Amino acid sequence: MKEGRRSFRVERGPRKDRAQSGRWKGNSPAGSQGTAMEGTGGDLGGQRNWGLEDAPDLLARASLTMLPWPLPLASSALTLLLGALTSLFLWYCYRLGSQDMQALGAGSQAGGVRGGPVGCSEAGGPSPRGPGEPGEGPRTEGLVSRRLRAYARRYSWAGMGRVRRAAQGGPGPGGGPGVLGIQRPGLLFLPDLPSAPFVPRDAQRHDVELLESSFPAILRDFGAVSWDFSGTTPPPRGWSPPLAPGCYQLLLYQAGRCQPSNCRRCPGAYRALRGLRSFMSANTFGNAGFSVLLPGARLEGRCGPTNARVRCHLGLKIPPGCELVVGGEPQCWAEGHCLLVDDSFLHTVAHNGSPEDGPRVVFIVDLWHPNVAGAERQALDFVFAPDP
Repeated sequence: MKEGRRSFRVERGPRKDRAQSGRWKGNSPAGSQGTAMEGTGGDLGGQRNWGLEDAPDLLARASLTMLPWPLPLASSALTLLLGALTSLFLWYCYRLGSQDMQALGAGSQAGGVRGGPVGCSEAGGPSPRGPGEPGEGPRTEGLVSRRLRAYARRYSWAGMGRVRRAAQGGPGPGGGPGVLGIQRPGLLFLPDLPSAPFVPRDAQRHDVELLESSFPAILRDFGAVSWDFSGTTPPPRGWSPPLAPGCYQLLLYQAGRCQPSNCRRCPGAYRALRGLRSFMSANTFGNAGFSVLLPGARLEGRCGPTNARVRCHLGLKIPPGCELVVGGEPQCWAEGHCLLVDDSFLHTVAHNGSPEDGPRVVFIVDLWHPNVAGAERQALDFVFAPDP
């Protein structure tokens, strides 16, 4: 057993000599001279044998040769990298803020995002373009999208699915054809809203009952500001010029802005408006006031700017021969009662009575569509805020 074992001998020099020379020698192939490895403490290599007990010292010396660069240089490079990342982040924040200000500034310079050009409709407020006319095109759509992004950065995208699709899809048939092509809002089509030309009274029960209970006060206010509507003299203070033949209006709120002088002259109507829960008073789609249509006047088919609102008509003076057709469905007003209309449908209004019958007078208030959520209302108030 002893003869079959292999023996080996490890030659070990004095540690004192190794420490002084800093050189280690290993076996070289074919008796050639070993290659020296230079380290910070000396050279590794040579022509001597080494054993397992010498491995820690060998590894310690070899590891010093693998440092890529000195530690101070690495620290400086890391500092430069962190500084560059910080500068990039600050620049990105500046760009976001600049885009928000540019979007809001562009809306102010362009006159804001309006609910349609000023005109006369059966609602007595700013009237949209005709059903066959195009919207304001990519400029308005881009402004709406930019303002919506500014709102989302300030608040959140939560609950903005329909508003976001409306901003991206554009108005009218491009954003959604509506019902059989007769619902064509001129500016904003909010998808997935229940669509009907006439909305049930129960959808806005509180506001309807409040307006109907205020009917005597509102009628007195109209008597205080009324005139002969002959057209031979300029309209009195507060009344707009005839924007269409036989159509006059006095607005307490116009495109989301209160008209203080008219509100002071109509305290009962103003008090009723202040008590409404869903009055659209903070954006350019919102109007409230008196609408007068003289005998023989007729307003041909048109569509409102958005399906996000419902127009409430409170009948004040309704002579015979007056007619309202919305989405192909005829209706008529009744004195002291409210009629809820989705004016994004194609509609026509006419006064076919005789001159002796007198004008048709209704008090109009723009309310939110009952299926527009609170978060969506807040976002639309931000996007379509009145001009400062």
